[in-house]
Amino acid sequence: MVEHRHRLLRGRAAEVVLAAGVTLAVMATGGCAGGGGSDDRSPAEAASVVRGAADALARTGSARARTAMEMATGGTRVTIRGEGGVDFKKRMGQLLVLLPADVKGEDEHRPITELLVPGALYMKNRGAGVPADKWVRVDTTTLADGNLVTGGATDPLIAAELLRAAQEVTYVGETEVAGTRVRHYRGTTDIGRAAVSASAEMRGALAAAAKGFSKDTVPFDAYLDEEGRLRKVRHRFTYVNNGVIDVSSTTLLYGFGTPVTVVLPASGDIYAGKIAD
Repeated sequence: MVEHRHRLLRGRAAEVVLAAGVTLAVMATGGCAGGGGSDDRSPAEAASVVRGAADALARTGSARARTAMEMATGGTRVTIRGEGGVDFKKRMGQLLVLLPADVKGEDEHRPITELLVPGALYMKNRGAGVPADKWVRVDTTTLADGNLVTGGATDPLIAAELLRAAQEVTYVGETEVAGTRVRHYRGTTDIGRAAVSASAEMRGALAAAAKGFSKDTVPFDAYLDEEGRLRKVRHRFTYVNNGVIDVSSTTLLYGFGTPVTVVLPASGDIYAGKIAD
C-alpha cells in the first residue's frame, strides 16, 4: 500500500508534455565578441552582453551540448538529461534524451533521439504506440510551450534566443564552467519580447510559448566566456499541466567547432497514425 501510494505521488509529479498535447508520465525515486570586460559590470552593459550571446554562437558555428531538465511539484523532483550537438549557423541540432528509471530501477523508455530544426521537432523511440522504426514530427509553432519543455530538453537554439530579451541583468562575478573561465550574469527575460527580437527561424516557436506559459517572465543564470559565447544557461519556467510544475532547464555548451550533422527522416519514415495518451 505504501509503495503504491509512493508511485502515485511520483507519477503526478513527473508529467511532461512530449508532443501536441500528449503527456508522457515519467516516474522517478554580449553583443561584442570580446564578451565585455570591466564595463560589463554595469547593468546596461551586462544586459547588452547577454543579449548578444545568440549572435556570438552563430558566429562560432557549432558546439556539443548537454541538457538537464528538472521538474518539481509537490516536493518531488524528476530530471531528464540529454546530450548531442547544435549547429547555430544552420539552426539545426540533435539530442539523445534519457528519461529517468522508474521506481524499480528499470528503464521505462529507450533513449529518445530528437532532431531540432526551425519550427519542428522530430522524435524517434517516442513510445506511446509509435513503432520503434518510425519518427514523430511535431510543429513547434503549435505547441503551447513552443518546445521550451515539450521534448524533455529546451532546444539550445531557443535557449540562446531567449536571452535576446534579457533585462534586470546583474554581473555576479567570474567563475569556471567545465574548466573554462566565464562571467556569470543573472537576470530575467520575457518570452514575448524574445519572440519579437529572435531570429526569423526561431520566432514562431517563441511566439507560441508567449501565449502558452502562465508567466512570460523567466529568471535565468547565464555564463559567457571571453568571446561572448554562451557556455551555460539555466532558465526557470513555471508550467501548468494538471497543476503547477516548476521547471529548471540547463544547457551546457562545449567543444565549439565540432561538426554537427543532422539528417532529417524521409517522409515514409514519419509516423502518421494516432499517438496513445
